[in-house]
Amino acid sequence: MAKSDLIGGTLWESYSGKVNDRMLNPRHLGEITREQAEARGARLVVADWGAEVCGDAIRAFWAVDPASGRILDARFKTFGCGTAIASSDMMCEMIIGKTVDEAMKITNLDVERALRDNEATAAIPPQKMHCSVMAYDVIRKAASEYKGVDMDALEAEDIVCPCARVSLRTVREVIRVNDLKTVEEITRFTKAGAFCKSCVRPGGHEARKHYLVDILRDVRAEMDREAAAADAARPRSFSGMGLIQKHRAVEQVLDQKVRPALLRDGGDLEVLDMSSSNGITEVRISYKGACKGCPSAAVGTLGFVEDVLKTELDPSIRVVPQ
Repeated sequence: MAKSDLIGGTLWESYSGKVNDRMLNPRHLGEITREQAEARGARLVVADWGAEVCGDAIRAFWAVDPASGRILDARFKTFGCGTAIASSDMMCEMIIGKTVDEAMKITNLDVERALRDNEATAAIPPQKMHCSVMAYDVIRKAASEYKGVDMDALEAEDIVCPCARVSLRTVREVIRVNDLKTVEEITRFTKAGAFCKSCVRPGGHEARKHYLVDILRDVRAEMDREAAAADAARPRSFSGMGLIQKHRAVEQVLDQKVRPALLRDGGDLEVLDMSSSNGITEVRISYKGACKGCPSAAVGTLGFVEDVLKTELDPSIRVVPQ
């Protein structure tokens, strides 16, 4: 790519100095022959990857030590643009000396950061970030060739944003945990959609399985349904319950807060009837066991039972002994 190929030189200036340097002076451009690999006791791995978005293609050459799985050398050839050249060159530099498994952990964002002149300034303009994705994809392709498995088998999760390598699970969790409501918020939290933007909505560089707008819509709908279900399942206030519901609520509180204390002393109580009138709920009880003949049942125990029901359920409750 020459400067004259870029409109007015503006786009050229948005690349870092390191990218410009590797566009024109790649260190690892070339190939590794089978003879060269065998001379080092290595296995030759050749992998091809192409990008539908711009017609770029990369062929990667790895010389891998079969005993340790370590990449002894890496080269590349490409029909790609300057961004693809610079990214592929840096990718080769970063994986040499690493095992295949270690190389698979390198993302295109790692490559992009390595190409920055300073930490705060992106090395590649957002509209060209998709080109650097090929550096990551060709690693996965070469790793699949080395391992003898399908490329998809190496991907444990659905990737929503290839540029930032953000998974579907991550996007869904971030929306839920942080109650996000816009795609812009998702981008701030995850970087998904910050680069080539083809994952934001249909109509980008190429068709995607997942789009941020759809994920956001679906997760928000799920959250709304869950909130509605939780609200419906949430007990109504005691005053808004029917007599049967009130009876169940009273029995539950008695079982949890009152009866255990009475049973320890050999006593118990039974709810005989309930009625509601003029905002007052009357609970008619009968003492059983030791409580039945206990002189304190009419005063102390009665006050204890009523206080518990008022505290746990509603101040309007009145407890009346048989």
